[in-house]
Amino acid sequence: MTQQIFTLPDVGEGLTEAEIVSWKVRPGDVVAINDIICEIETAKSLVELPSPYAGTVVELLAPENETIEVGTPIIAIGDAAKAHDGGGAPSGAPSASASASPAAPAAATSAESPVPTVQEPGIESAPLVGSGPKADAAKRRPRKSGASTPLNQRAAEPLGQRVSAPVNQRTAEPRPALTSLSQGGAEPLGQRGAESQPNPVVGLLARVLAKPPVRRIAKELGINLADVPGTGARGEVTRADLESYQAQREREQDAAPQFWDHTTSSAHRRIEVIPVRGVRKATAKAMVDSAFSAPHVSIFVDVDASRTMEFVQRLKKSRDFEGVKVSPLLILAKAVIWAAARNPSVNSEWVTTPSGADEVHIKHYMNLGIAAATPRGLLVPNIKDAQDLSLKELAIALNDLATTARAGRTKPADMQDGTLTITNIGALGIDIGTPIINPGEVAIVAFGTIKQKPWVVSGEVIPRWITTLGGSFDHRVVDGDLSARFMADVAAIMEEPALLLD
Repeated sequence: MTQQIFTLPDVGEGLTEAEIVSWKVRPGDVVAINDIICEIETAKSLVELPSPYAGTVVELLAPENETIEVGTPIIAIGDAAKAHDGGGAPSGAPSASASASPAAPAAATSAESPVPTVQEPGIESAPLVGSGPKADAAKRRPRKSGASTPLNQRAAEPLGQRVSAPVNQRTAEPRPALTSLSQGGAEPLGQRGAESQPNPVVGLLARVLAKPPVRRIAKELGINLADVPGTGARGEVTRADLESYQAQREREQDAAPQFWDHTTSSAHRRIEVIPVRGVRKATAKAMVDSAFSAPHVSIFVDVDASRTMEFVQRLKKSRDFEGVKVSPLLILAKAVIWAAARNPSVNSEWVTTPSGADEVHIKHYMNLGIAAATPRGLLVPNIKDAQDLSLKELAIALNDLATTARAGRTKPADMQDGTLTITNIGALGIDIGTPIINPGEVAIVAFGTIKQKPWVVSGEVIPRWITTLGGSFDHRVVDGDLSARFMADVAAIMEEPALLLD
């Protein structure tokens, strides 16, 4: 039998190794060209490998959960003609009828295929499973009606963001009021969208789609429908979604009492070992390199974001933004782009040339990075040439970026050449933190939670929506005066979004 050996390709622009996470085929399976044969994890992303050959899988040459080098043989695929000869012999063994057939050499030759080309697949599966109930898995309704919409065609939404359906939906149900309001967008730590909570500024309640029987079951189980990932049409929560969520919740609750249980005599029960590899390993190295090479300086500013909240609600009701997820993160992203144009050195890079000379490269474009937590670690994909996008285009780009990152399908190219990063850390009531600068950049902006606080306006204390912004800067490039001016400009837009019209 003629066999084709497929070796591990370089799917990450120079990466030297990858880990096979799972095989999608087994010996004896018949595959066609471009059928997915395995899923691998590189230092930058999770990638599905398509088969470059058509035929029968003879042998898997590399085990799962093992890191191997690029160029290592991973699978042997036999002649496609042998898969249907009906001889009953094993797929890898020659048969009498095969050896006697004069057409066998020709068939073997025809089974050859062009040099394999690794392609990044689209997001065509349901939300990831096995990572616990997530409040951020609801999808917004499709922009086009009349046809079902797979996940890779739905407008993406930032991590943690919930669907906000039109207020005239017959199945709509107001969500319970909360005391704080976090920002939507591609946020770390499963950040929830501000629109998932009522906004007293304008009195508009967020909505969730579900049929009456589903609502009844959710009420009996004590489940907030807003916390359930909806996979139905337009992000509707189905009974299957509810059952899956409840089953996962029960598993986690059942496991909790055993976490501290060390009744077994085995010493290893006291320590759980988690190998550090792939994306997490690369992220850890990058953060260490950044923290110990760039002298960080951080500053913070409290911001009255009430007008930003009002502006976000107006955009949601606008026909121009129909079907587009909008959150305060969108306004912050636009504010960062606007402020960087006024303070260009924050959008630059410190470069040491081969000769040892130091240079500052100021970039007249912005690839805006959004830090996003994923099941496989922290990723920072970026929106290319964000300065050229309109407000609506930027909103769509943020949603697409977040959905792709959450599904673990971010391409390596999407995480390269970033110029400035935003990290949204307000999901769990965190007011602010000191972020570490993404390698290759000189600034990062942290976005804290938005909540109502007493605020002095014209001598009167009134409740306003307040947030805290934090920025970390490479002090080699950005001194105290420049960092303060940049953060003041960002805060000015959050306090008065109308300045974007200037």
